[in-house]
Amino acid sequence: MKVINHIKNAQKTQFSFEILPPEKGANIQEIYDTIDPLMEFKPPYINVTYHKEEVVYKKHPNGLLEPRTVKKRPGTVGISAAIKFKYDVIIVPHIICGGFSMEETENALIDLHFLGINNLLVVRGDADKTTRSFVPDPNGHANAIDLIRQIKRMNDGKYVDDDLIATTPTDFSMGVAGYPEKHNEAPNMDSDIRHLKAKVDAGADYIVTQMFFDNQKFYDFVKRCREAGITVPIIPGLKPMSIKAHLNILPQTFHIDLPEILVKEIEKCETNAEVRQVGIEWGIMQSKDLIKNNVPIIHYFTMGKSDNIRRIAEGAF
Repeated sequence: MKVINHIKNAQKTQFSFEILPPEKGANIQEIYDTIDPLMEFKPPYINVTYHKEEVVYKKHPNGLLEPRTVKKRPGTVGISAAIKFKYDVIIVPHIICGGFSMEETENALIDLHFLGINNLLVVRGDADKTTRSFVPDPNGHANAIDLIRQIKRMNDGKYVDDDLIATTPTDFSMGVAGYPEKHNEAPNMDSDIRHLKAKVDAGADYIVTQMFFDNQKFYDFVKRCREAGITVPIIPGLKPMSIKAHLNILPQTFHIDLPEILVKEIEKCETNAEVRQVGIEWGIMQSKDLIKNNVPIIHYFTMGKSDNIRRIAEGAF
């Protein structure tokens, strides 16, 4: 079943979440330990994120820079398969532009199609930490819209190599990312929404938003999208604050604003345990308000930990 069908047929607000693959060398049990406490809330699907390997450049005495991989994560395809068959749930792997050629992307999509995984979240991916700008693979895509077009061509049975024998049309449904507070690289919100509409027009079935901590920003974003002619469902994405350092990390990393009342409550906390409790209470408040306003699904970013997400779900659903 497609995610878009769950969204359109939702009789009440549903619960979904995404997991972050552990670093290479970790055991699959770590992922199961994250997922197990959340399954009682009957998520219609689970997202599996993808993060390209992290590279630093080591400077040699002669001045040359040598790229060194310092962090890898297990493959999204394998993790998606493990979760799908253990929990019998729809899996939505993230497909990114960064670090992949068109042929490598096609091979991953062939594997997913073989496994019966036909829902995707299509994103460009983050800029490199070292360059601060996004650099595509020489034979890859620079923007998510081009990746969407490649996937749509595969749905029509058209592959990168026109001479490929016995090609089979795929049946992928795609979600894309939206930014209630604007993507940091967009010159303004109107431009950002035009680019979002182009992705929808290219074939995206729904939108999942970046995290936000002020629900009014989400409602304003939805209103602007509708006024721009975007009619697909828009799913709010939430992440609870859990450590005091998030006061600086989240605005710097995700280019979002934090409500002053939330900032003051976090600043009063003396321990991260207290911060975590404030984050849970704020997440429950946000969730209840979104449910009251009849959003079809609330999507939670676990970042590898699920105890706070569980408590929010217990308090809101």
